[in-house]
Amino acid sequence: MNAVVESSGLPADAFSAKCPTRQVLDHIAGKWTILVVDALLQGTMRYTDLSRRIEGVSQKMLTQTLRALEADGFVTRTVHPTIPPRVEYDLTMLGRSLAEPISALRRWTEGHINEIERARNRVREAGTPDT
Repeated sequence: MNAVVESSGLPADAFSAKCPTRQVLDHIAGKWTILVVDALLQGTMRYTDLSRRIEGVSQKMLTQTLRALEADGFVTRTVHPTIPPRVEYDLTMLGRSLAEPISALRRWTEGHINEIERARNRVREAGTPDT
């Protein structure tokens, strides 16, 4: 049985465009979200640590991702009163509950990358048929 969305009293249904679970699913499934959560599974990190760990993420995207994760309750942001201020990010219990599915998805991707690349190469070599 599906959970009920408290704000509407309706069943949680990610297939429904109006259900807030759709927004959460879209957010969790984002490339940067998966990588940030997976990185934070190693423990508390500063912004610069995350930026170095996740190659290719822009400052803007990392900031947006961290803010969204904090707003959804997946990440805590702690500002230490030093000069300059030191900011650390850590997963909440809710964020840690994503550990298994996110780690499994990363491991699956790493384990199947060769099959995926071979399939992509076959399609690329075959070209696109005229329609």
